[in-house]
Amino acid sequence: MEKRYRGDKKEMRALNTYVKLMRAAESMTARIHRHLSSAGLTVSQFGVLEALYHLGPLSQTDIGQKILRSSGNITMVIDNLEKRGLVRRERDMTDRRFFIIHLTDEGNKLISKIFPPHAAVILNEMSVLTAAEQETLANLCKKLGLRGENYQRVP
Repeated sequence: MEKRYRGDKKEMRALNTYVKLMRAAESMTARIHRHLSSAGLTVSQFGVLEALYHLGPLSQTDIGQKILRSSGNITMVIDNLEKRGLVRRERDMTDRRFFIIHLTDEGNKLISKIFPPHAAVILNEMSVLTAAEQETLANLCKKLGLRGENYQRVP
């Protein structure tokens, strides 16, 4: 395939690295989340259930920040989980403008059933890397993720 864009060496390396990172992430995500359809869950719904399972009740805002979704998207995801009886909303007694989201018994039953196989798939996917490589990758991803907090506009 012919390359049409020709930047300088630094730019081409950065673009190439970015494309590889995104392709790897998309490919792994597809393989890791394949089982969710059998549980009738979207990736976002699974993310909400998983956050509540591991962290306990959270506000919608906190859930959105944990799973990197907008407030509008989180509202729709929680609405759909609530319709299925997997979560319930309660008004925050300290600030009645907010809802705290709780897993229901049914939600807890579902996530406790599907999370262990989910973790096993992740373990299998990551096993192509050594423990040291996994640590290095984790640190590099964290460095890239935190870059946004210190972002300065490029002119």
